[in-house]
Amino acid sequence: MERKVTWETYDAAQLEKLESLNREYRDFLDNGKTERECIDTIVNTIEAEGYQELEGLIRDGKKPQKGDKVYSVCMNKSIAMFQIGEKPMAEGMNILGAHIDSPRIDVKQNPLYEEGGFAYLDTHYYGGVKKYQWVALPLALHGVVVKKDGTTIEMNIGENDDDPVFFISDLLVHLAAEQMEKKASKVIEGEALDLIIGSKPIVLTGEEKEEDKKEGKEEKAKEAIKAGILDILKASYDMEEEDFLSAELEIVPAGKTREVGFDRSMILGYGQDDRVCAFTSMRAMLDVGATEKTLCCILVDKEEIGSVGATGMQSRFFENAVAELMNLMGEYSELNVRRCLARSCMLSSDVSAGFDPAYASCFEKKNAAFVGKGMVFNKFTGSRGKGGSNDANAEYIAYLRRILDEKGIVYQTAELGKVDVGGGGTIAYILAEYGMNVIDSGVAVLNMHAPWEATSKADVYETYRGYMVFAEGAGM
Repeated sequence: MERKVTWETYDAAQLEKLESLNREYRDFLDNGKTERECIDTIVNTIEAEGYQELEGLIRDGKKPQKGDKVYSVCMNKSIAMFQIGEKPMAEGMNILGAHIDSPRIDVKQNPLYEEGGFAYLDTHYYGGVKKYQWVALPLALHGVVVKKDGTTIEMNIGENDDDPVFFISDLLVHLAAEQMEKKASKVIEGEALDLIIGSKPIVLTGEEKEEDKKEGKEEKAKEAIKAGILDILKASYDMEEEDFLSAELEIVPAGKTREVGFDRSMILGYGQDDRVCAFTSMRAMLDVGATEKTLCCILVDKEEIGSVGATGMQSRFFENAVAELMNLMGEYSELNVRRCLARSCMLSSDVSAGFDPAYASCFEKKNAAFVGKGMVFNKFTGSRGKGGSNDANAEYIAYLRRILDEKGIVYQTAELGKVDVGGGGTIAYILAEYGMNVIDSGVAVLNMHAPWEATSKADVYETYRGYMVFAEGAGM
């Protein structure tokens, strides 16, 4: 079965919309390099479009009406958005779900040290990364530091033109004969991913040295580079070394998202897995009109490490938000919540591995996702014998084929590489535990989990269009 090239299906007006959507998408990527930044960006966007916070409605005892738009945030890292439909919620929802965390490097809780003329932050990588891809790159530091008095300090260093950047060093090739004999997984060890953040020692006057000696602070003179960094942190952020204990600092590639190619047909940026699906899901939610069923968009944290924790899909946050909303609307009972979830249909919006001719041996071309050929459906993910996957029902796929074909949406189906070559998972299986129909659907990506990932502008636009059709559908 040959699938269409998406670019060939657009007229001039659609191409203009495509470029406009992708400009907004690039800004979304640049403004949301962490989960917290994503949530801030999303909340600012949806509140401007009339969304109200669920907690405020609960406090005021205000019952949402048909067409109302409601959202709930969990710990500034996950969000659930709802647009109330014509039918009771117990008849089910149409759900778009994606994740907003991406592979990165996290700063440890006791990170700052000095060694060999440099100040470092000790780190621990997050998610599935090829560690060797993160060395000798300009890196930025994003996140929050929460002081004991509850004050939150926001950090975003390395993105502006006049900001400093940071880096992780690599061994020069002249001395790397032994290193280059190692397996790729061992070329750079996890404990070697420490971030260089400075090399200039603090300069103490004679009086300051004597004062330090009297106060027993000889360590400041011995670790003068570390002391200099601490002075900068104190002056710039009113931050002490102990404040690292209650910090969440993420190391990400520095720099803005860029267009790719002479034809500017692609986007190269950090975090497109899975923020490309988060953005297109959010945008579809905002642009859809009135719907029969309540529409929901759930954007969560921690997918890259198993969807665990209070902000991951395995937590009760989503279920609790649904129950609270149904309670406000006078529909709540445990049975009605179960009915609502079981009767829902979901697109688990996550990226697919784009076919890469340079690594063709890892793909089975008939069942691979091709860049530029539209939104991608994965009937199942998992590994080996479909282990750990959600496997969508044929009836649900037939329903999706019908509504997408009626609207001329270009789509393709795929698996994650050849059988037994590898595998992966998404949040789909977690939502499927409620008994709802779920299938993975998203955008084909090259360089997945690398610092810089690539997508086609056409696939971003076509996936947005497909999500719109799904959102407007009556459901099964």
